[in-house]
Amino acid sequence: MVEHTPLELPDSPRLAGNITHFARALRRAGLPIGPGRVIDAIRAVEVAGFTEKRDFYWTLHACFVSRPEHSRVFAQLFRLYWRDPRYLEHMMAAMLPAIRGVQEERPAQAAEKRAAEALLDGAQAPPRDEPERPEEENLIEVDASLTTSSSERLKTLDFELMSLAEVAEAKRMLARLSLPIRPLPSRRTAPSFGQGRVDGARSLRAALRQGGEMHRLAHKQPKPRWPNLVVLSDISGSMSQYSRIILHFIHAVANERAAGWAQVHAFTFGTQLTNITRHLRTRDVDAALKAAGAEAQDWEGGTRIGQSLAAFNRDWSRRVLGQGAVVLLITDGLDRDAPEALAKQMQRLHLSARRVIWLNPLLRWDGFAPKAAGIRAMLPHVDSFRAGHSIASLEALAAAISKPDDTGEKTRLLREMAL
Repeated sequence: MVEHTPLELPDSPRLAGNITHFARALRRAGLPIGPGRVIDAIRAVEVAGFTEKRDFYWTLHACFVSRPEHSRVFAQLFRLYWRDPRYLEHMMAAMLPAIRGVQEERPAQAAEKRAAEALLDGAQAPPRDEPERPEEENLIEVDASLTTSSSERLKTLDFELMSLAEVAEAKRMLARLSLPIRPLPSRRTAPSFGQGRVDGARSLRAALRQGGEMHRLAHKQPKPRWPNLVVLSDISGSMSQYSRIILHFIHAVANERAAGWAQVHAFTFGTQLTNITRHLRTRDVDAALKAAGAEAQDWEGGTRIGQSLAAFNRDWSRRVLGQGAVVLLITDGLDRDAPEALAKQMQRLHLSARRVIWLNPLLRWDGFAPKAAGIRAMLPHVDSFRAGHSIASLEALAAAISKPDDTGEKTRLLREMAL
């Protein structure tokens, strides 16, 4: 770890360097900080000055924090970076494994881990001081055969609570996950050899070529027809982390021919609709999502679900929803538009698609209830309502997407709305 000096005066040349290093640690922890924000922070400290550490804290907070969930990570990193030795010991302890039952991390614990990993930048936590043991002393062996494996724990962990290393491993696991679909019934037929129905027309044409004698019958069977997959992903501030990871999964689906989809179309929306289909065809997932993020100018902004769905229904519905398309809607349903307009656009989308499956990360809460106006307006116009916050939830989606009778949590929540 780089040694840092105590707080200098605003005109000290070392202050700009320390703020720059602090910004790098915040960026590794997941905060969207570019060179412009670093320059603004240095200028803000020069202009505002400070007499207390509290003033310095809130000056940097105003420059670097743009989302409420980033505030906790900023606070942890600030205390660790700007010389708090006892807090450093606490953060290093958070990096050590604990021999206890696997428990779901609270947001504060996840923020501590992300802050420690960002500042240490991959360094291992030092071992705790222990007294030397004689060589002949027997060590206690822990039988971990019945404990939950790390991969099983990672499957059920919320995307928002993952550390940087866990996010990277989750992306690798999702790259191997498939989303298979069954073919749809079709009236078109294809020639077959001894299977299916008798093809009278082909049989007669073959007989005419043989002088009118029919030596064998030709057969035909239904030709398989594969649907399109259309993904509408919310990239507003409350959905950013979930959308980034789920789009890794969609990229893998778009580049997997064995899944059976005719075509995979992807759109992002926050305050406006953006078509990112052509970017997902890039084989390199990082390059694909970087290009998609550059084109979607409303990433981590506000939410206009009704307005975005209206743009999709007007400009893209007839182009991509043919051939019995399945729509995968990824959003928390927290909308600023009028619920009546949102319900109208959802109804139009539902009538145009074969199936509409809604993935909502809010379903991770046991006590979830459809209280938000946007959720109540959208829920009646989907075929299935499922959670979308973990690897396990996406695995469940892969198992249920070909089941036409799967409704997820929709039926239960509609009953709660009727009460």
